[in-house]
Amino acid sequence: MSDVKEPGRADDGTMRPHSSHWGAFRAGWRNGTLVVEPHPADPDPSPILQNFPQALRHRARIATPMVRRGWLERGPGPDRMRGRDEFVSVPWDKALDLLAGELGRVRDAHGPAAIFGGSYGWSSAGRFHHAQSQVHRFLNTVLGGYVRSVNSYSAGASAVILPHVIGPMDPVAKRNVTWEQIVEHTGLCLSFGGMAVKNSAVASGGVSKHIERPSMKAAAERGCRFVLIGPLKDDLPEEARAEWLQIQPGTDTALMLGMAHTLVTERLHDTAFLAQFCVGYEKFEPYVLGQTDGQPKDAAWASAVCGVPANIIAQLARDAAGTRTLISMAHSLQRSEHGEQPVWMAVVLAAMLGQHGLPGGGFNYALGSIAHYGKRNAAVPIGSLPQGRNTVPDFIPVARISDLLLKPGQPFDYNGQERRYADIKLVYWAGGNPFHHHQDLARLRRAFQAVDTLVVHETAWTATARHADIVLPCTMTLEREDIGGSSQDDLLVAMHRLAEPYGLARDDFAIFADLAARLGKEEAFTEGRDAQGWLRHLYEKTRAAMEARGDKTLSFEEFWEAGELKLPMDEDDGGIIRAFRNDPENEPLPTPSGKIEVFSETIDGFGYADCPGHPTFIPYGDVPNGEKPLWLVANQPATRLHSQLDFGGTSENSKRRGREVMRLHPADAAARGIAEGDIVRMFNERGACLAAASLSEALMPGVVQLATGAWYDPADPAEDNPLCVHGNPNVLTRDVGTSRLAQGCTGQLTTLQVEKFTGNLPPIRAWDPPAG
Repeated sequence: MSDVKEPGRADDGTMRPHSSHWGAFRAGWRNGTLVVEPHPADPDPSPILQNFPQALRHRARIATPMVRRGWLERGPGPDRMRGRDEFVSVPWDKALDLLAGELGRVRDAHGPAAIFGGSYGWSSAGRFHHAQSQVHRFLNTVLGGYVRSVNSYSAGASAVILPHVIGPMDPVAKRNVTWEQIVEHTGLCLSFGGMAVKNSAVASGGVSKHIERPSMKAAAERGCRFVLIGPLKDDLPEEARAEWLQIQPGTDTALMLGMAHTLVTERLHDTAFLAQFCVGYEKFEPYVLGQTDGQPKDAAWASAVCGVPANIIAQLARDAAGTRTLISMAHSLQRSEHGEQPVWMAVVLAAMLGQHGLPGGGFNYALGSIAHYGKRNAAVPIGSLPQGRNTVPDFIPVARISDLLLKPGQPFDYNGQERRYADIKLVYWAGGNPFHHHQDLARLRRAFQAVDTLVVHETAWTATARHADIVLPCTMTLEREDIGGSSQDDLLVAMHRLAEPYGLARDDFAIFADLAARLGKEEAFTEGRDAQGWLRHLYEKTRAAMEARGDKTLSFEEFWEAGELKLPMDEDDGGIIRAFRNDPENEPLPTPSGKIEVFSETIDGFGYADCPGHPTFIPYGDVPNGEKPLWLVANQPATRLHSQLDFGGTSENSKRRGREVMRLHPADAAARGIAEGDIVRMFNERGACLAAASLSEALMPGVVQLATGAWYDPADPAEDNPLCVHGNPNVLTRDVGTSRLAQGCTGQLTTLQVEKFTGNLPPIRAWDPPAG
């Protein structure tokens, strides 16, 4: 690849292949401007691709290694000046020498269990320049390990509950019901939380074809009935022709229980399926009928809880029993208090209908929440960077990062275990922005102030970088070569470099290789390969597997010249759930009983009041009241992936007066004297932010919506809990776990008040480099 011409800013008109989490594409320079064009085979390309041209050389980029002045002058230690201090530019050699010395100090004085390896894996679609893989490999091979995180902010509750009751999340989400099946077979799709195409625009490793919108269109035209159950009407695209049931946030479990009651009392439930394929139903039915607590979970009860009329709930149950029915559930439902319960209840409701494992029927977790789900699987492996061996047994559920840093040595519950938080001295973050993912940002700031050293690799001045002690500038994906690919996509992409690195930015691998050399472990980290050598090595895994199958393949040089390689895909076999339905004796599910667990003896044995032995409606603790009368839905944005490239063109153009847009119902706006385009203050006891108001009847009354991802921008960083002037909802959301079982993220829902902002508008500085 050394002979591949670096285009720089030459207007040669050549369009080169590349890939991103939101789509494969071609790009090149024309008249001094980067031009990005979607892959020609993509039927519904994402507008997020157009964030790249403006972002590439934006002022928010980090040009040189930077060290926080207080850390440079006083050395490591807890410091409330993080996020408030100036930065000092230093040469690469000095930055790496300082960092290697600090890593060695922490390793020798405290051991690798004093290091938290933070990353969230979404920095690049490339399989080699994947920041999460790079930082974890470095910490394992060079320092002996690190305290890790498990699960994700998106699926923290479901990843823990699903293995207990039906199977691991990936088989239930990725190898189960496909869009092909829905187009052909599904008669009724009950979509809890929707299947918003803004969410399925993205996929780890990339996506070459966005098929969700056209698939829903084709299914609807055939006669499939889509029912959206949620507070936001546009969580299904218009092409689905969906009916919209407006439901009070946090009450989906109650609605499903009301349906279950109708199925039982009208004898519409599939008793033969429950007897053969499930365990514990006999302990669940008395709860549904009210025999255990005196409250029948009938449609009238459910209606009083969730707001959907009782007759509609009962009829929905009858309709579901009369056709091929698919129950889909968005990530959003389990990103809230007691988030395990709607996931479990949806599994049970599909079992009562007897439809698990039928083509286009049963239950599919998170269908439409990400572009991986609902597609066939690649028949050959996709290469990935080996992580090495982690000798440290300590971990946290990913959403417990503030607890980890604020509560060293204190106990916490997780999935039947009592564990203790490690005593972290150094946090190493490469890839990801916890000021986007995490909740209660005032508390997160205090948590980062508690460690000795915070190290960040970043392309741009995110809030995480601004709170760091050592900031190392990294290349953007367009400034390096890589291979893009996913196990649920049929295209492997040669990601050509499209621009020179910004300033003195370097890729993560080069940074870690130099650090490893300083710490005497270069060979262990690099295995004697440079970046090109690793790309060839990773490609060979896929090429060799294709050759062994007898598929036509390409040498690495041919692949790089062609720009892509078509991958063979597996048959649509329905995965472990279809196999179990077809042969329950020889293909048991990977649950404790080998069956679908309507009642879980394992979970019941944990003794968690907030997650009992069968699906249960547990009322929300944080509900609207006189001081906080509105629900906030903090969902994913349509104009960027998480907070990535918030300064890109598509993202910036979606803002008003430079601020993120929130939506509210016209009736709620009128009651507060708010008009279209007004700047509003959104607030509760945790914090406050400003946003631009947009009035919409696509939200139910009493609900406001503000997408995540606007960069945290404190009006006065010197304050402990400043106003965010840019519109980051995580100054408002709660930092509590879903339950003692999963300790997942509850960032989807909270309560707040909204008022028109009448003061002088503070400037927005989120994308301006900090003082130095």
